[in-house]
Amino acid sequence: MVYSCSINKFIPEGERLYTGAEIEMDADSAVPQVAQLKENLRQVLRPEPNSKFLGMHLGLYYYYKNEQGKTNFINKWLFKQLGEEPVYQSDVENLEVEDILLNRLENSGFFYSSATSSFTESEKRASVLYQLKIKEPYTLANYQVDSFTKPIFNDIKKLTAKSPFEKNMRFDLGNLKLERQRLDNELKDLGYYNFNNNFLIFEADTNQYKNKKFDLFLKLKKDVPEKAIIPYKVKTINVYPNYNLRDSTTNISKRFEEKNYYQNEEFFKPKYLDDFITLKEGDYYNPDNSKNTARRLSTIGAYKYVNIQYKELDTLADDNEGALEANIFLSPLTKRALRAELQAVTKSNNFAGPTLGLVFSNRNLFGGGETLNISSSIGYETQVSSGDNSGLSSLELELKTELIFPRVIAPFSINEDFFEYSIPKTKTSLSATYLNRSQLYTLLSGTALFGYVWNANKYITYEVNPISVNYTRLSNTTPEFDQILADNPFLARSFEQQFISGLTFSFTYNEMLAAKRTHQFFFNSTIDVAGNSISLLGKETTTGQPKEFLGLQYAQYAKADVDFRYHFNFGDKYAQTIATRLFAGYGLAYGNSDVVPFVKQYFSGGPYSVRAFNTRSLGPGTYTDTNNQNSTSFFDRTGNIRLEANVEYRFPIYSFFKGAFFVDAGNVWNSNENPAFNGNDKFTSNFLNELGMGAGLGLRIDVQGFVIRFDLAAPFHDPALPEGERLDFRLDEPVFNFAIGYSF
Repeated sequence: MVYSCSINKFIPEGERLYTGAEIEMDADSAVPQVAQLKENLRQVLRPEPNSKFLGMHLGLYYYYKNEQGKTNFINKWLFKQLGEEPVYQSDVENLEVEDILLNRLENSGFFYSSATSSFTESEKRASVLYQLKIKEPYTLANYQVDSFTKPIFNDIKKLTAKSPFEKNMRFDLGNLKLERQRLDNELKDLGYYNFNNNFLIFEADTNQYKNKKFDLFLKLKKDVPEKAIIPYKVKTINVYPNYNLRDSTTNISKRFEEKNYYQNEEFFKPKYLDDFITLKEGDYYNPDNSKNTARRLSTIGAYKYVNIQYKELDTLADDNEGALEANIFLSPLTKRALRAELQAVTKSNNFAGPTLGLVFSNRNLFGGGETLNISSSIGYETQVSSGDNSGLSSLELELKTELIFPRVIAPFSINEDFFEYSIPKTKTSLSATYLNRSQLYTLLSGTALFGYVWNANKYITYEVNPISVNYTRLSNTTPEFDQILADNPFLARSFEQQFISGLTFSFTYNEMLAAKRTHQFFFNSTIDVAGNSISLLGKETTTGQPKEFLGLQYAQYAKADVDFRYHFNFGDKYAQTIATRLFAGYGLAYGNSDVVPFVKQYFSGGPYSVRAFNTRSLGPGTYTDTNNQNSTSFFDRTGNIRLEANVEYRFPIYSFFKGAFFVDAGNVWNSNENPAFNGNDKFTSNFLNELGMGAGLGLRIDVQGFVIRFDLAAPFHDPALPEGERLDFRLDEPVFNFAIGYSF
């Protein structure tokens, strides 16, 4: 009531605020689905009245406040976010809307209907009522194709057999347009290179009937060019693997698999490039083949531009087929590239320091689209806070070599037709990492990987690594860390098994890259199994002790997790988003292991998890370390079970600045209790009461998809506290998070 009174005084003299329109329908008994028809007609009502929130015109209120010129910073910001120009009765062109409603009815087959309108007015408000008298619609009696030039007549005749048009179907102009577009697409796939949907026309004849029936005829328009009604075949395919816009003079060609490869020097071997090209000489022109070829070639990773052009060859007047020359121009990326990256890192566990990274890339290494990446990094961090851990430091060195082949390398052959959308990539990598944590330990690790990545379509990606080997060696441990291991047998055993050999499989469904969608879904599931094959070669060197392979204890475990995300986008240009995420993971140690290796365990807390808790400081379960609050700085509280849920509301602020409000919940547990945690880490049916929960707000700097994120969060449910004291919104203990990219 207060807002309404405030708005009324701003409405100019002689104007009334437009509050919307209603439709009243008087339909014949033969009119089907009246409610659905009414809803469709509502969509053409113009203009839209001003929006309401809980019965209040907030947008109008802040518009009028801004127009006064006497407003503060908050009202200015609210005006930019919510402000709406008022819609008055004088803005309503009701007679034009009547014509639009009648036009929509006629397009839907309801001919000879009528429309009237009238306003309902009060002192400061007005609405409009549209009254429609709707006649029985016209329905289809017969649908046929008129005779015209062959061979297109035969092809159209076959295609109309698949038409969605059925007898007694209501006349609908929109359906006719869709059918014309469908026929055009189908004809293009049959080789009709020069055909256009505008060449088709529908004619409806009601003269044969008196009961609102009509016959529908599909015809070709007059003066359609001859070249538009004949199919075209691809007679020649020319491929330019090293095309340069500045210098395109290439005369040297090589014939391979019925294609001409033009390159002065062999830049890309035709035997490898040919698999990516789905065009074939002698096939009819098909735009889908062109799209598939262009997409497959662009995924190689060696080309900057892929351009496929068709050229019509001379065709005799009496020919029933045309001829095309397909030219595939491929412009390569720079062969060698060096990228340097310097970061200043600060973490929520009070560690800070610089990290320098170098990446060298060599593309098309062996002339088959291979990519070699050699990356190295050096990072130094030191504890900047006061306390027992003050001055502790961490030095990390990493060297990684990755070789990617844009094809399947396997001891068996695979039918190339199986990979219609894209060809899988074979990835191999070797990496070594040296980590020195002062006053604690030195950790040396090496990883070898061999696997495949395959995009089944634009949303689905598979990744399988049949060979995944990881070796870690813990050394130079200090008495302090030895005591930590002695006090925590689970942690000690997780470091003992230094050799991990297994396979991983990942399935991803991702709609997040599809822009301008109201609903977006993401799903990822990963399975990690280790130790099964190597167990066949393992030997028990000491009775009752784990088996060894090449003198090393090896791990046996199975681990599976799922990550589900849903985004609801709304508002102007889909600028606002409600983003949600659910994560669940479980690891099972068996056989040679009774604990999942430390590097494979789950943790919770941090900028990509529950943001109200420091990195890896949440859990496990209800455990709390009352003796040393800073112990999480160097060894982590982990578990083999993880559950998390997140909800975030994202909104624009100004330019590339965006804001967010969020709520996070999650924790980790162990399926078998760890004596070092006094049994508080075990997963039970009371897990919901053991979730760490927090809420906060954030600022994002989003520049063309590159996001710098700042989040400030405070816990309101801490499982480390005694039961009954956990629910407490500790605004005086916020946690600051800095990260690159969105959390989910």
